[in-house]
Amino acid sequence: MDLFGELEWRGLVYDATEGVRDVLTREKVTGYIGFDPTAASLHVGNLLVMMALAHMQRQGHSAIAVVGGGTGLIGDPSGKSVERQLMSVEQVEANAEGIRAQLARFLDFDSAVAPARMVNNADWLTKLSAVDFMRDVGKHFTINAMLAKESVKRRIESEDGITYTEFSYSLLQAYDFLELYDRFGCTLQMGGSDQWGNITAGMDLIRRLRGGKAHGLVMPLITTAAGTKFGKSESGTIWLDPALTTPYEFYQFWFKTEDRDVVRYLKFFTFLDAPTIAGLERTVAESPEKREAQRALARDVTGRVHGAAAVAEAEATANLMFTDVGALTARQIEQSLAGVPSATIARTPEGWAVVELLATAGVTKSKSEATRLIRGGGLYINDRRVTDEKARVTVEQAIEGQLFVVRKGKRDNFLVHIR
Repeated sequence: MDLFGELEWRGLVYDATEGVRDVLTREKVTGYIGFDPTAASLHVGNLLVMMALAHMQRQGHSAIAVVGGGTGLIGDPSGKSVERQLMSVEQVEANAEGIRAQLARFLDFDSAVAPARMVNNADWLTKLSAVDFMRDVGKHFTINAMLAKESVKRRIESEDGITYTEFSYSLLQAYDFLELYDRFGCTLQMGGSDQWGNITAGMDLIRRLRGGKAHGLVMPLITTAAGTKFGKSESGTIWLDPALTTPYEFYQFWFKTEDRDVVRYLKFFTFLDAPTIAGLERTVAESPEKREAQRALARDVTGRVHGAAAVAEAEATANLMFTDVGALTARQIEQSLAGVPSATIARTPEGWAVVELLATAGVTKSKSEATRLIRGGGLYINDRRVTDEKARVTVEQAIEGQLFVVRKGKRDNFLVHIR
């Protein structure tokens, strides 16, 4: 299957310029995707375009990842309701280094056949003079066309408006496309659907200044079947950096995917082929309680981002969380349950009455509610059911003498720290 066909059956084509399918079928092209270095790490929202670039390389095309060290100093207004905080050159450079390591999990920069490239647009944008840029690039863009861009219109209509800095962003991105066309013969830019206007601006600039033909292809912006934004959990953004989102949290994010979304995500975020995904789709219909599709998704994505050892550890930790919490370290538990409600209580040698512990830590609103919870059989401490409403717990019963895992019912977990 050619690249366009591969992207299309996976649902990765939202829109494309005329002729892209034919070009990708009959020849090998050089294409690029830009990555914004305004954070120290990429996140799962970036994975869709990362996968598209990886598919491109796997099909024998030349893939370029452009880290926006220059445009990152300006800020893309697309999808933003207010202007971003400007970052220092040092911040952007540090973020760019972290991004390269994450991209290397998806792209082969050392391939003998079609090595991927990573370039930083600061290499050319920071050397442009304002006068030359306005004369050589700015004169090819009308204010009318720039005002018509959806990202600009939304900001103009907002209370905060849009600054000249961000208004100029699309010209800088267009210049990137021209520079890559000149340096590497790059004729394809891909990105999220919110980048369509920026991509076509670059195509126009190449046509006007070089008489060349360039193309664009954009991917959908993902929402869940429930209509919520993809890439968030209870604890916030899911990052690719294990220091920001632990491998266990990362694995669980994918494992908790709803049945309505999992087949789409298998197509989006894995390289599994059509027959394999079709088989997993059947398990969703016939045995959804086994969560085989979700497990395959979590293993595949976590393995690519964090490695096979992280997958094994995440699954081992998950098994212990539901069978023997006491076998885990306090650190493993805190990583596993990052984002759940927590409280801290003062250490005391005589321990605590369970109902007092629950009320003090805020697990229940009162001691009487705690009593009712115990009588109903719905309270567990360190995975052991509490049946006596007069029971007490001590520091010695806490995990490593510093942590209780309290569970109400089947799923509501709380962490009670002892200090």
